[in-house]
Order: sequence, then structure tokens, then C-alpha cells
Amino acid sequence: SMPRVSRQVGVRPLFLSLCDRISPEPMASVGYASCTVLKRREPLIQLPSIEYAEAKRVIDAITEEISRRGKAGVIAVADPHGELIAFARMDGAPYSSILIATNKAYTAARERKATKEIGEAARHPEKGFDIAYFGEPRFVGWGGGVPVWKDSKVIGSVAVSGLPQMEDMELAKMGVEMISQGA
Repeated sequence: SMPRVSRQVGVRPLFLSLCDRISPEPMASVGYASCTVLKRREPLIQLPSIEYAEAKRVIDAITEEISRRGKAGVIAVADPHGELIAFARMDGAPYSSILIATNKAYTAARERKATKEIGEAARHPEKGFDIAYFGEPRFVGWGGGVPVWKDSKVIGSVAVSGLPQMEDMELAKMGVEMISQGA
């Protein structure tokens, strides 16, 4: 027989109401042994992050610089988890650069390293490795994704794609410096 539903430990009021409506028997049929939920709330860990206004300012400055050069690109600014805060695809930018820019931002934030460093390590002639060994299909090793550090913590990342790698890196670093200097 299934154990009685415990309400000693749990997570959110939503789950409490769901557990009140679900008996252990139907849950067992889908692979759950019990419905255990917390009644006390644990404080969430707050990570410092790039604010939207900063991200938008960076995107505007980078798109302006790319336009001045007569080119088109994709810019992504992410939080410390690598999730997007702001994004722009300029007219004429390669479609493949949409995913590449977001993945560069994701990789730089998650690994807390510039994507070029990760790519160089993967391509090292003696110590190189298949980047798939990270176990994360979104990780990329092309230059152009740079983490943003503040008070010894990564608060996000800036990434650029669609231009030659050196320009992607230069413009991403420009965005990082804008945030770091509060410009």
C-alpha cells in the first residue's frame, strides 16, 4: 500500500492545493511515491544581475557601432544563469547568428569564461576535448561571448554574432566595459 501523503515538508502553496486534490494512488501510476510539500518558505538566493536598462543601453550602443561599420549582427545580453535579458537581431544579420549569439551569452555566463577561451581549450592540440563533454548542447567555443563580473561574481554576459570573430569579441567586450564602468 502507498504511504500516506505527508504535509510535513513542501515547497509552495500551489503544490499544497494540488496535493490536496490528488490521492497517492493516481500518483503512483505515474511514478510518484508520495506528494511531499514544504509549508515553510526558504528564502531564494538572490544573484546580482544586469538590469534591463543596462542591457538595452549596451544593445543600442553595439547596434549603433555595427551600423556605423555598415554591417549587421545579433546581440544578446544574459543574466548570470545565461538566460536572456535583452536581444537584438539587426536587419540583414544571418539567421544562424540568432542561436549562436544566445548560446554564446549562455556559455559565457554559465562557464564564467569568454567563449573564445573555451573554444581554444577544446581545440588544444594535446589537451583538447570534444566540447560535447560538457554535457550541455548549448555550449559553444566561438569568440564573441564574454561574462560580466562585478564584486567577484558573474552578473551576466554580453555576446555578439554575425560578424568576423575578432569583431564579435571586440563589440562584446565593449558592452561588458559599458556595464562594468556604469557608462
